[in-house]
Amino acid sequence: MAKKNFKELFDPREFKWGGLNFPIFLAMLILTLIIVYVPYGEMKVVVDGVETMVPKQAGFLRTNFLMVFSVLAVFGILFGEIGDRIPFWDEYIGGGTVLVFFAAAAFGTYGLIPETLLKATDVFYNKQPVNFLEMFIPALIMGAVITVDRKTLIKSISGYIPLIIIGVAGASIGGIGVGLIFGKTPVDVMMNYVLPIMGGGTGAGAIPMSEMWSSKTGRPASEWFAFAISILTIANVIAILTGALLKKLGDAKPSLTGNGALIIDDSKEAIKDKEVEIKADMGDTVAAFVLTGMLFGVAHILGELWEKLGFSFEIHRLAFLILIVMMLNILNLVPDKIKAGAKRMQNLFSKHTIWILMTAVGFTTDVNEIFAALSPANLLIALAIVFGAVGFIMLVAKKMKFYPVEAAITAGLCMANRGGAGDVAVLGAADRMELMSFAQISSRIGGAMMLILGSVLFGIFA
Repeated sequence: MAKKNFKELFDPREFKWGGLNFPIFLAMLILTLIIVYVPYGEMKVVVDGVETMVPKQAGFLRTNFLMVFSVLAVFGILFGEIGDRIPFWDEYIGGGTVLVFFAAAAFGTYGLIPETLLKATDVFYNKQPVNFLEMFIPALIMGAVITVDRKTLIKSISGYIPLIIIGVAGASIGGIGVGLIFGKTPVDVMMNYVLPIMGGGTGAGAIPMSEMWSSKTGRPASEWFAFAISILTIANVIAILTGALLKKLGDAKPSLTGNGALIIDDSKEAIKDKEVEIKADMGDTVAAFVLTGMLFGVAHILGELWEKLGFSFEIHRLAFLILIVMMLNILNLVPDKIKAGAKRMQNLFSKHTIWILMTAVGFTTDVNEIFAALSPANLLIALAIVFGAVGFIMLVAKKMKFYPVEAAITAGLCMANRGGAGDVAVLGAADRMELMSFAQISSRIGGAMMLILGSVLFGIFA
């Protein structure tokens, strides 16, 4: 795939602005600026007990789903396409997705967005009756878990997933050990460092975890997410650089590497992530979306019943959704056409609406909280988490019939990065792209496991 460049953005023959060419996107950007920044009409405000008529901020903005969605999309595309083309930032920091969040956070923090849009955005992504998060997250969970080949899922539970659990244990021990030096409690390290770093990335990890945290504490999800994405970004850079170091280690110590092969005993059938190959039509995608909504309804009922039974900890509805979808996959109760539709639905949300969601989250995030997270203590804790995962996995890998280098890359680094995009970056740095199926199991099934762990930890300690 050709590397993205800035020149193509301004070529009217190229459709690089979120599927639009430059003239069309420029027209949409100008229209968005008019809608957002031109005051129109008047509104009543009370100042010192006196009613005063003032110009209405974002006077042309109708605060419905369609218009807020479109306005956020334009901002997201603007920052995202630029972020995907900045050297080093794209390779190591997170590209467009992370730049969208940081830029939007700066706009929100420093008053560059009218209050009218900020309030509408908060409802759009985080509050009823809209709450785009509760559309985005279940779609990603459904698409990620239901489309893993069921035989792969069953084998993973018995073979590869224990390796992931060992990596999480190593990450936890490493993070807690260094955290204690800086006065952090084990609970603080687990909830605010280990969970976001080892949680499967941004869209399927940090975002749903922030929703779990918010539902338990009653505080805005963006409050937890601001720190989470900062520490995850730090860990993502560490994971990519560590992938390159493990490649060098494999070159220097051939006994530690399978040169791209993970399983030592080749006589056993390797775990492969055999994706659904049926091509979905629009009807299959809609059916998958409706099924996702119904399953989310079942998960919500189970969550409510669990709370009523008075257990000592809460299990969030998203955790129940993961367990339901895994069970449906293992029992093979969902037709392949619907699975294919779920995969298409997942791609729609994860690839084509992530910048919209990150703009919404960014607008309602205090950028000063992000800067506060970028401290030497947090850098060292993140380093200890990544190295703890890698170290523990390499210690046990051969006994579990895995090559240490490949095991550390897939079950360790591909848990500690930014999910799908992070997997590509880590495997590219390690020159092990053939391990993508295992990396996906880490990001998807391993990430789902971390959501369940997060639900339990937040239920007990948040």
